[in-house]
Amino acid sequence: MAESREHSFVGTRGRNAAREWPNEDPRYLAILVHGYGEHIGRYEHVADTLVRHGAAVYGPDHMGHGGSAGERVLIEDFEDVVTDVHAVDERARAEHLDVPVVIIGHSMGGLIAARYAQRYGETLAALVLSGPVIGEWGVIGALLALDELPDIPIDPATLSRDPSVGDAYVADPLVWHGPFKRPTLEALDATIKVIAKAGTLGALPTLWIHGADDQLVPLAGSRTGIEAIRGGDLTERIYPDARHEVFNETNRDEVLADVTAFIDRALAT
Repeated sequence: MAESREHSFVGTRGRNAAREWPNEDPRYLAILVHGYGEHIGRYEHVADTLVRHGAAVYGPDHMGHGGSAGERVLIEDFEDVVTDVHAVDERARAEHLDVPVVIIGHSMGGLIAARYAQRYGETLAALVLSGPVIGEWGVIGALLALDELPDIPIDPATLSRDPSVGDAYVADPLVWHGPFKRPTLEALDATIKVIAKAGTLGALPTLWIHGADDQLVPLAGSRTGIEAIRGGDLTERIYPDARHEVFNETNRDEVLADVTAFIDRALAT
């Protein structure tokens, strides 16, 4: 695995932990944006692939996640998270002047990355959305309608057909295994609506990857969101029988090869 190092920065709501996987002479910079309840350390193998592909890789733990400050999984405004990701982007650019930037977001991180592209798309070379929480996600309305949110953790079997992925997720002390927080659900709902109304991604090369058997963020709901924001350069890869975490699926090598091939094409344009 590529070597990584950690640092921290003052984010919009406190101190954020971040990780970077250095490359002295990168072809591009990759900003990884993790999903709900997890942390950037779960993306070591993704970063390793990207470093070997020529990237210097960076990624934060979002507020309330992993090693960052804040009440666990509490996010009251996703615009703040986008701003925190931008701080990581700025650090990466300062360390590697005039190197193109690719942002890669998974699940809730896909929502953050999509909104990031709407705010800062003119600065990006490419965007990758993995199982993004955009469009229609019925679980939000169903949960917000309840007087008390159920303390039901994510079923690890929904993550991947590889049972070791679920086992590692359950055993990871930096992963949140408790209930949703109502303000976080409200903020997710608000940001999904903002993204749908904020316009297309224009000419930004965009790759959408999704598992056909994703029970956490169903394909059909995300497709609605993709159609609302798609620009003129969208590539779609839907993996039969794959579950939510396509980067951790049994065909992960295929998925990562698709991502790196897409980046090569985007950088060549």
